[in-house]
Amino acid sequence: MKTPTKTPAKSKAKVTKVAVASKAKPTKASKAKASVMPKLTPVKQALQNHLIFSSFKTSEAATPRDWYDASSYTVRDHVVERWVKTAEAYYRDDPKRVYYLSLEFLIGRMLSNAALNLGIKDELKEGLAGLGLELENTVEMETDAALGNGGLGRLAACFLDSMATMAIPATGYGIRYEYGMFKQTIENGQQVENPDNWLRYGNIWEFQRPEVTFNIRFYGQLVKYSSEEGEKQHWIDGEHVVAMAYDVPVPGFGGDTVNSLRLWSAKAAREFDLRHFNDGNYEKAVEERNETENISKVLYPNDASVLGKELRLKQQYFFVSASIQDILRRFLTTHEIKKQSDWNILPEKIAIQLNDTHPSIGVAEMMYQLVDCHHLPWAQSWALVNKIFAYTNHTLMPEALETWSVDLFGRLLPRHLEIIYKINDEFLHMVNHKFPGDADLLTRVSIIDETHGRRVRMAHLAVVGSHTVNGVAALHSELLKEFLFADFDRIYPGKLTNVTNGITPRRWLNQANPGLTALIESAIGAGFKKDLTQIKKITPLANDKDFKKAFAAVKLANKVRLANKIEQKTGIKLNVNSLFDVQIKRIHEYKRQLLNVLHVITLYNRIRSGEKNITPRTVIFGGKAAPGYWMAKQIIRLINDVALIVNNDIHVGDQLKVVYYPNYEVSAAEILFPGSDLSEQISTAGTEASGTGNMKMALNGALTIGTLDGANVEIMEEVGIDNIFIFGLTTPQVAETKANGYNPRDYYNNNPALKEVLDMIGSGFFSVEEPNRYQPIIDNLLNNGDQYLLLADYASYIETQDKVSSVYQNQDEWTRMAILNVANMAKFSSDRAISDYANNIWHAKASKS
Repeated sequence: MKTPTKTPAKSKAKVTKVAVASKAKPTKASKAKASVMPKLTPVKQALQNHLIFSSFKTSEAATPRDWYDASSYTVRDHVVERWVKTAEAYYRDDPKRVYYLSLEFLIGRMLSNAALNLGIKDELKEGLAGLGLELENTVEMETDAALGNGGLGRLAACFLDSMATMAIPATGYGIRYEYGMFKQTIENGQQVENPDNWLRYGNIWEFQRPEVTFNIRFYGQLVKYSSEEGEKQHWIDGEHVVAMAYDVPVPGFGGDTVNSLRLWSAKAAREFDLRHFNDGNYEKAVEERNETENISKVLYPNDASVLGKELRLKQQYFFVSASIQDILRRFLTTHEIKKQSDWNILPEKIAIQLNDTHPSIGVAEMMYQLVDCHHLPWAQSWALVNKIFAYTNHTLMPEALETWSVDLFGRLLPRHLEIIYKINDEFLHMVNHKFPGDADLLTRVSIIDETHGRRVRMAHLAVVGSHTVNGVAALHSELLKEFLFADFDRIYPGKLTNVTNGITPRRWLNQANPGLTALIESAIGAGFKKDLTQIKKITPLANDKDFKKAFAAVKLANKVRLANKIEQKTGIKLNVNSLFDVQIKRIHEYKRQLLNVLHVITLYNRIRSGEKNITPRTVIFGGKAAPGYWMAKQIIRLINDVALIVNNDIHVGDQLKVVYYPNYEVSAAEILFPGSDLSEQISTAGTEASGTGNMKMALNGALTIGTLDGANVEIMEEVGIDNIFIFGLTTPQVAETKANGYNPRDYYNNNPALKEVLDMIGSGFFSVEEPNRYQPIIDNLLNNGDQYLLLADYASYIETQDKVSSVYQNQDEWTRMAILNVANMAKFSSDRAISDYANNIWHAKASKS
């Protein structure tokens, strides 16, 4: 629908006082009212009350889902009480606020995490037990929130937890995906993508805010007009989409702070056309609504088509624009702006963190809001933007840095393209002044790429518009300075820095591994739950016979739990005394799940040849491949084809099993990490930015086999080279190998075991009905350059895996090493990471409610 607009009016939103984004300042009377909170009833009584009054069920008629609902409402009451107090404290004290923009937030299940963080998990468990119910079964009724896919979303969720725990005034902003990315099933060995209808039963943990809406414009045209500052442009006409807010509470651990995650859902400006309906054109009557709501339907729509690319860009602008309008609305609610100079306090009150390149359009959107909507001068607006934004980079691969064609960008967001042109023009003038005559430099750093069909480089926009750019591991950050952003490091000395990623110990130890948590608490007290640096105190216990015995018993119990879940999901029965060798992460060639498969087949061949003294091993894979990533999906199929042969070979028995864990998600990870013995972190050196699965595995007592890539380097430094299994080429060696004319066939011809494995795959040994099924994989390795150097690292990987097998046979030594890994994980707490961000980038302080 075309909506003519003469001037870009400010978007309006009404917000209730209880919301974190309250529109009105709290009055003395409202503060007094809010301070008188209703007294919460005991948990058992609250459960029964909510069953009747919230679910309209009696105990006799209640289903397991009804009891989950009653449990969630009960815990939610405690959360909301603290949430209101937190919101009021923020408005009262007016601290600097942090806004974390991310396309993904993998927050997992809320019930158990909220109960744990609020310290009422035991009460809830007892209350349910008094009604003849088990907390574990009740928690299982909750569906994972489908708000992400991989490490990016899990990191964002960890950061929200830490910000709330540390009382940092913060709000996460993202999209309320109706169907997430997809629900993965494995059928005939292949990934099948199904809609992830996680909202089928509603979401007790979200609060719809129909009064918090913003208009988001797409398409349209620009018209010029004259002003005191010269010629300007208006963005008029186009299509309008309404962004509606949904708030999710983020309770901190052991304190009173509850922050917010605000998610945006796309709504049509006109949902239903009665005229078309009355004419019998029922599809046309709801066409606009359907097209609009596609924006928040699915995470990462397949961008193989032009329409798919357009939808992705729409998604990004939609949530960024709504978020920035909301941020500015909140600022104006609490600060009286009478003249232009009053805006200069904006960077003292807000900090915006861009989690990867997806929200980098925020730089241009903030300029649009300040210049076009609030009528600030360009120079003042740009100075403010440069003090507000910071950008986290998550990749080392140039091809992974997002770019958009100028044609698409200009058609969808014409005003923002003009803004980016002006930003780029001023930036290039500055660079030319600083480095005169270096035309190649200007070409390399320009926000507009003129060498590949004119494209907007979103990472360059984020770098130019931010005051700080950080990598996510020490190695990653150094490589950013040396290679990917080397030019920017020359232009902006000191702008690039490092903040090594971290994980929240609340979810990934306390919640996921209660047995290990209880064991550690019995030895050193409970302080480590909030301050992970205290976990170092268990170091001497690595040599304590009784502690090692108890530690091993916890690990076995976790393996039994995982084995039962795998049998339930796949029908495969596992030997729990075997080495559980686990690689769970997004499926991608650089993560080298294929190298793991080559090792599996190598072990299989050894068993077939009659080799004795094989350490029994269960190799577990898990992860999703992007729907359009054909090669990754072929790797999944190969894993399952290999599993089919290996698991059904009577000569193999329990010596080797291969499992593909379907639909890897947060709740699955909470079982997989504690049940793992060996953590596979085997990406080609120089490709993985950081990784966080490596941290979660080590914190749960798994030993790492990995390359010197990402955060593996720092894990090695913390746990010691003798307590980790490192293999393969280093980053400089990878570069040198490629520079010297890497020929993968040399490795193939000179290693009989490798040759046998590749020949089996290529000849159809694992795909008899379709012998050439995996020829493209073989071609990639032998004829197309083996981009990620699997064959170059194969021998070192096999040799190191043999060392793993040898050490595992000495359970006393294995347990000692595992304890030392747990003891040295304090650096990888997200609390430490958030402290780094707050002190060095955001300059934000805690605000106690």
